[in-house]
Amino acid sequence: MGRSRLSIDSASVVRGMAAVPGNDDDMPRADVANSAGGQFEHPKTATIMMVDDEPTTIEVLEAFLEGEGYENFLTTTDSREALQLLESHRPDVLLLDLIMPNLGGLEVLSLIRNDQALKHTPVIILTSSSEEETKIEALELGATEFLAKPVDASELALRLRNTLNAKAYQDHLTYYDGLTGLPNRRLFMERTDLALQRTKMNSMECAVFHIDIDRFKQINDALGHRFGDALLKAVAERLDESVRVGDFLGALALHGESSPLSRVGGDEFFLFLPEVHSVDHAARIARRLLSDLSKPFCPEGQDLFLTSSIGIALFPSDGENVETLAANAGIATSHAKQSGGNRYQFYSKSLNAESLERLNLENQLRKALDRQELLLHYQPKVDVRTGRIIGAEALMRWQHPELGLVPPLRFIPIAEETDLIASLGEWALRTACQQNKAWQVAGFSPIRVSVNVSSKQFQMRRLLGTVQGALQASGLEAKHLILEVTESLLIENRQATSDMLREFKEMGLKISVDDFGTGYSSLSNLKSLPLDELKIDRSFVDGVPRDADDAAIVSATIAMAHSLGLTVVAEGVETEEQLAFLEDRGCDEYQGYLFSRPVAPNKWTPLLERGTGNT
Repeated sequence: MGRSRLSIDSASVVRGMAAVPGNDDDMPRADVANSAGGQFEHPKTATIMMVDDEPTTIEVLEAFLEGEGYENFLTTTDSREALQLLESHRPDVLLLDLIMPNLGGLEVLSLIRNDQALKHTPVIILTSSSEEETKIEALELGATEFLAKPVDASELALRLRNTLNAKAYQDHLTYYDGLTGLPNRRLFMERTDLALQRTKMNSMECAVFHIDIDRFKQINDALGHRFGDALLKAVAERLDESVRVGDFLGALALHGESSPLSRVGGDEFFLFLPEVHSVDHAARIARRLLSDLSKPFCPEGQDLFLTSSIGIALFPSDGENVETLAANAGIATSHAKQSGGNRYQFYSKSLNAESLERLNLENQLRKALDRQELLLHYQPKVDVRTGRIIGAEALMRWQHPELGLVPPLRFIPIAEETDLIASLGEWALRTACQQNKAWQVAGFSPIRVSVNVSSKQFQMRRLLGTVQGALQASGLEAKHLILEVTESLLIENRQATSDMLREFKEMGLKISVDDFGTGYSSLSNLKSLPLDELKIDRSFVDGVPRDADDAAIVSATIAMAHSLGLTVVAEGVETEEQLAFLEDRGCDEYQGYLFSRPVAPNKWTPLLERGTGNT
């Protein structure tokens, strides 16, 4: 690849070059950045490959293009060698002669366009052939431009500049996220793959971070996609600022990479750390990112606080290629979310095994309804003073043909994270209403059955119709149905939640707050909502009467709930001492193993006879 300058007069392959001064410093330079509004790089960064069987032609073209500001050239007079060079060097543009021995230019062009890795390489044909059929054939094969020899110097400069501009724009669309301007998944994978190759040679450790915004879908659904897009841009800017002050960026600069951060879809971001000195080094960066993301955002002029979850996969212990590292970092993020979010977690083989089991369970859960493997068990709600059953909570169970009875803690979170919770919730409402009506028809005194409603169900306007349909199909009166909701749901979107609760109240249903004390709300936050019942979480009941703090919390909760006109139910009562304490504090109802664990409907008859006075 020579840099020789030829006398302009001795070269007849490029017309118009006599107008170009011989001094390099005086030569005009086609500035791609200016022609593209400053968006793209100067052409000197482009690699230009030239294939021509005449060495003189290559030397003249190279001399002219050097004068135009280009610096990186790849040349050959052998069309067969050209294909190998294209594969190994991936130039930005190819200047290709048509008439060559062994392998003609049209054959080379055809092979390029049929090669998956090379098919998008811009090709400018340079030929002395003046036949129109040849030009049409070249363009049909995918030539980007077609120039006849002797080539006009000004035209070549313009065609080359425009070709590189178009390629730069296409590369930007291909490799960068349109919303945030960050590298996308494709560029992240390609960059990281190259970086891992360097890392292997240097026997270094590195890390892939998978960063996910907690509860972003709820925010997007509640405040709209315009707000969600503005928030994602703000998050991207915050992350980019945060990682740029990290102590790992020196390595990035050495490798010529502008940012280690990428947006890979939705609210997901990847971060690549090319040098990790220790696990604590990666953990320190994760803590900083979580801290920076916890500071308030103000998109569209509205203050908002976020939390995030981060999964970390280390090279080479957690994977030796970018695909494995990215997948394992995602697995770690999922487990961080399942643990409550606002935290980071490292990947491990045990997490991977658990993830595969979870995926298998999800696939089987999708078929469970059709196979009639789901059932409801019912746990009595007992009057603290009289010992009579006055209600029941419907609890979903999965009778798996191989795994046996699968507890809800194993499959309900999976249903919550997918689209399954809506269909499972509808089935539970219909089944519970039918069963409650069946007990009444059998002659037992009417009781209220409680059914848990997830936040995802609650956000769907069809929930109202689902409840109405379940009541109508079963013939059950609305006053015998209680909907249990979590306190976190009640404070997420207060106005919309309050409106829907009032619609349920107008139908005659009762509303219960489940697991109170675990959702970071307070009774004062709930006082304006149309509620009927409050259930004290078992984690507080378990400590009474021995634990003074739990005893104080339970006592205060009962007193304050009564002041708001709410019925109080204690969950997880297992001892006579707990029951005596609750009765002394005026608790209204209780559930727990002290009276009965949740049981199948066919085991409820003796419980009803014992607890309702029926004989």
